[in-house]
This record gives sequence, structure tokens and C-alpha cells, in this order.
Amino acid sequence: MVRLFVPLPEPAPPEVTLSGERRHYLVHVLRLVEGSSLEVFDGAGRAFEARVASLDADSVRLVLGEARHTPPPRPLHILQGLPKGDKLELVLQKGTELGATAFHPVATARSVVKLEPKRAEERTTRWTKIVEEAARQCRRNDMPTVHPPRPLVDAARSLAPGTTLLVLDEEESAVPLSEAFRSCAPGSPVALVVGPEGGLAREEVSALRALGARPVTLGRRILRTETAALAALAVMGFLDGELG
Repeated sequence: MVRLFVPLPEPAPPEVTLSGERRHYLVHVLRLVEGSSLEVFDGAGRAFEARVASLDADSVRLVLGEARHTPPPRPLHILQGLPKGDKLELVLQKGTELGATAFHPVATARSVVKLEPKRAEERTTRWTKIVEEAARQCRRNDMPTVHPPRPLVDAARSLAPGTTLLVLDEEESAVPLSEAFRSCAPGSPVALVVGPEGGLAREEVSALRALGARPVTLGRRILRTETAALAALAVMGFLDGELG
């Protein structure tokens, strides 16, 4: 079934009128007509059966059915060191499919990419659209948050109290990610730090330790930055019963 992301208030109205990009997508890409059915999700865990009630040159009016609620997932934050090229876009897309609930692009000592404020704002807008499309495609009714880029330690400090902070550290060999994750209370928030190409500087690991972080390993192999984030999400999703 056709799915469309539409932010909605609580409680949801019986009808919603769409214009701009959403109208264009429904009318010119999907070729929907009056009476067509679709599913609307609000990114906060609700989905609605919907019907195109009317359309004109500027808008589309949808009638919404009863809300279906999806239980909230465990909060899983990815603090991803800014990588080169389009690697972050891959992490956002596939990470959404694998269950991440928030992404924090972070500047680190070894990050090659440096984003000026205007460029960072533009990239955050693009990244949010990538996450929206991934949530639509994989049939999630919630949508991960994409935070603007900020320094690594600042992002770690911004996490909610009670969040378990784990750091993928290539120099750690004693504590597997799976062991550390199993020790977290069911449903409690977890944040995972992934370094950029070249990994994290030792002073960054020390600063994170001072905030209560726990270094962990994914095993003997050294994974690329974009692979590490996705492999870790797969492990955590399996242990939570969301995958496999």
C-alpha cells in the first residue's frame, strides 16, 4: 500500500489538507485520484488508513480513519563521527531500517569533513528527508530524529539521564557489544559512539569514559565506519528480538 509521512497533532483531525511536495508526490508521482486509498503515518508511532476525498490544482484533501498505535521502540541513539562522501547517508537509511531512533552526526578530532553552519543546516534538512523516506519504505510508523552536527562530547552530554553510553573502540578487546547491551535494562535508552575513518582519538575515548561511557568491541575485524554502525544495530536488534 502507498504510504505517506504527515506530521499530525494529538488528537488527529478527521481530515487533512496537503499541498506542496506532498501534493505533488501523491498526484504526479503516484497518480492517485479521488477515492484512492493510502496509509498515513505521523512519525510518532501512529498510522491511519486514509482516502483521497478531493484534489485540485493546489491541494489534496485526505479523510483519515482510526489511528493504529505502534509500541514505542527502545531509544537507540547513534553518535556517528562525520565520515567522508555519502557514507553518512547510508548509515541514516539503513540505520532507520535497523531500528535506530536518533542520529547525532558528530565532529571528532579525526573527522575530515568540516561543516560550516549554513552547510550543516542544509545537510541536516537532506538527512531528515533520507530518514523520512527510509521510514516510509520499511513501514515504520515512528521516525528517527536527525540532530544537527555538533562536537562529539557535546552530543554525548546532551543525552537524556539514564542513557547507557557505549563506545566502539578498536583498542577494546575484553567487552563485546553484545555483553554490554545485555546488561542494559529492557527498553532503556542506549547510545552508541562510532568514530569516523581513522577511529576516535584516545583523548576522546577518555573524555567519554569520564561521562560514564563504556568501550566495547564488535570482534577481531576492523570495520569501516559505515559498516560498524550498521553491524552494531543488527546485533542490538537481534538481542532485543526485533530482528532474526
